[in-house]
Amino acid sequence: MADPIVHNEGEPEGAPEGRAGGRGFLALNIAVLTVSDSRTDETDKSGRLLAERLEAAGHRLYEKAIVPDDVYRVRAVVARWCAEEAVHVVITTGGTGVTGRDGTPEAVRPLFDKELEGFGEIFRVISYEDIGGSTIQSRAIAGVSNGTYIFCVPGAAGACATAWDALIQHQLDLRTRPCNLVELMPRLRER
Repeated sequence: MADPIVHNEGEPEGAPEGRAGGRGFLALNIAVLTVSDSRTDETDKSGRLLAERLEAAGHRLYEKAIVPDDVYRVRAVVARWCAEEAVHVVITTGGTGVTGRDGTPEAVRPLFDKELEGFGEIFRVISYEDIGGSTIQSRAIAGVSNGTYIFCVPGAAGACATAWDALIQHQLDLRTRPCNLVELMPRLRER
């Protein structure tokens, strides 16, 4: 896996509570996949939102793609990215609902070496504050495949903002305390 790049040696001035220890920021290569039968580059608000947010946080957009709600096409793109040394994180948006065409969890889960069950659980708790009981319709998941983190979030732009702002951005920041996913990256391929 390509090494992330260290920025901002030491702790940034005015860092929020819970971030300490003099660790710098590591810029990661993140790929974004929109799963949709109807979205185009022009209408893909969710994929664009994720790309903008990850770049604003200091990470690099490795690649952005749109594929239809097809289990095998979704799996093929995510598997290709996980096989590329340069990709540290994959975020998918869409296909996590309960309709017949929603198959992102079924596409991605077989790729996981480890599943991060807490991601989906906490995402639904946080979403409950905004959308109430409708959160049970979300099948957001996350895991690790070949040393690459994968996050599968709903296709609504608001859900993408919630996932990134409340969970993903903090776990992809080495400065987050008491722990974060970045500090575990060197050990993800241990056997």
